[in-house]
Parts: sequence; structure tokens; C-alpha cells
Amino acid sequence: MTTKSLTASAAVLMIFLAGCQSTTTTTDTAARTNSPVAAEFTSFGNAFEGMKTVANVEFYASDQAIAEAKNQFRQENFGNAGAMFYKATQLASNDGEAWLGLAASCDRIHRFDLADKAYAKAHSLVGSTAAYYNNVGYSYLLRGNLKSARNSFLKAYELAPNDPTVTNNLELLASSIRDIQR
Repeated sequence: MTTKSLTASAAVLMIFLAGCQSTTTTTDTAARTNSPVAAEFTSFGNAFEGMKTVANVEFYASDQAIAEAKNQFRQENFGNAGAMFYKATQLASNDGEAWLGLAASCDRIHRFDLADKAYAKAHSLVGSTAAYYNNVGYSYLLRGNLKSARNSFLKAYELAPNDPTVTNNLELLASSIRDIQR
């Protein structure tokens, strides 16, 4: 090889390797995260400003399981929905939506013992919300405990008077009282 071709090869190699080096110098030995310094450049543009990193992405491990569970619930596959909601509670045990869904699924397959446990956990996570009282009321309605169902539906109505689901459940309860069949 000639000196000229060696020089050209070395120049190309230097340019290539320069792209691999960091432009910042740090003296600490901490591991680098995906939250870059504002002045850093990327292959997507001038800087990281405006880009989402893992720190600000709103995704939880249970999201996919909850989405599938809701889909199964809408299709009235309550056993499958319960299994998916249970999986969501295992992925994120502090997810109140997953516990409410699990309780509602247990209600629909008449596993009220399991529903009560799930409602207790959901209440500790979501608190006294309209959705919580509405679901508990529907659970009591399925069990035939109309007085407790009414109390829960009224609590839900106080918290969300314009919620159509709560209003519909109150109407359903009223029709259950009117049209008792033996």
C-alpha cells in the first residue's frame, strides 16, 4: 500500500470513530441513563429537547393486560376477563382499575367471595369513587341484595350525578323492585 492510500484510510477511520465518541466529558463513574443533557446532539436532530424518554412515558406493565381484559369483558367472556384482570393485578398490584375489573368479572361468574376480596383491595387503592360504589352496587344487585345495592348506587350518584352508567343502574334497580318475578 502506498502512503497516500494509508493516509486516506486513516482519515476515513478517524472520521468514522469520531462519530462513536461522546462529546461530553464526565468525571463521575455513574452509569448513563436515557435522560441526556440538554446540549447533547442526536441523530434525530439538534438536541433531545421535546423527545420522550422512559422517565416520562405513561405506560405501565399492566396496561396491555387491562386492555385485553376489557375487550374480553365487553365480549361477555367473563372468565377470560377475570384471568386477564388477575394477571394485571399481578403485574401491578397497586392498579385500582385492575382490581375493580377483577371484582366485576368475579361478580359476573357469581364468585362473590372473590369479588368481595377484590373490592376491598380496590377500595384501598381508588378510595370512595363513583366507579367503586357503582360496581359494588351492581354486585349487590346481582346477589339480590336490593337495599345494599340502592345504598351503593345512591353514594355513586352523589359523587357523579351526571354519570349515565350510575343513572342507568338506578333505573335498573327501580325496575327490579317493580317487576319481581318468582
